[in-house]
Amino acid sequence: MSTSLVTGATAGIGHEFARQLASRGDDLILVARGTARLEEVAADLRSTYGVQVEVLPADLTDPAQLATVEARLADRAHPVDLLVNNAGFGLKQGFLDNDIETEQRQQDVLVRAVLRLSHAALGGMVERERGGVINVSSVAAFLPRGTYSAAKAWVNSFSAWAHNEYADRGVNVMALCPGFVRTEFHERLGVADRDSTAPKMLWLEADRLVHDALADFDHGKSVSIPSKRYRAIVTATRVVPGGMLQRFQSMGRK
Repeated sequence: MSTSLVTGATAGIGHEFARQLASRGDDLILVARGTARLEEVAADLRSTYGVQVEVLPADLTDPAQLATVEARLADRAHPVDLLVNNAGFGLKQGFLDNDIETEQRQQDVLVRAVLRLSHAALGGMVERERGGVINVSSVAAFLPRGTYSAAKAWVNSFSAWAHNEYADRGVNVMALCPGFVRTEFHERLGVADRDSTAPKMLWLEADRLVHDALADFDHGKSVSIPSKRYRAIVTATRVVPGGMLQRFQSMGRK
């Protein structure tokens, strides 16, 4: 029996990871800010799939609450086999339109939490020579799109390094780079009309995204880019001049 810990587990991609991992028989540890919704999701997963589900309410921008999740990941007596760093944070306004504390909170979730939780998890995994980490990044990591893209570029770089460092010790680290996914993410940013954010052809469904991501992870891949259209976009970023990529600036994140 495997145990998976998923951050941002009550909605969108994180909830879909929790559901599909439970359907595979994994016990779960769900991390999110809202206790009531965590309990609701946990009860549904227990009832539907017959797995054990722990809930761990935590705001990952709070160092003390983040430390609680780190401690659970580092618990050698109750090991975690898969960490899914999915918790998201997006800002609708531009860099200078946000106060620096808001920008810092985004970096706390997208970079610091990924760093610290991965460090907590990987120690035991490497000792056991078994386990893995999926870091939910974004196709935005390949585009010049402000501090969000910069954070996701760090996630990609960190994941690639960790994969190379630990793969031969039985531990796989993979970056998942979705594009636009039909979740609550854009609603929370205040984007009401998704079709005005990106063409319909660029929108992905969370269930297919997670299914394909888990298949890539099971095959030991270090990066998962969903769909031929997004793989083509990433390929284009390597040959298209940076200035031409600026038109993507007006599109929403993730």
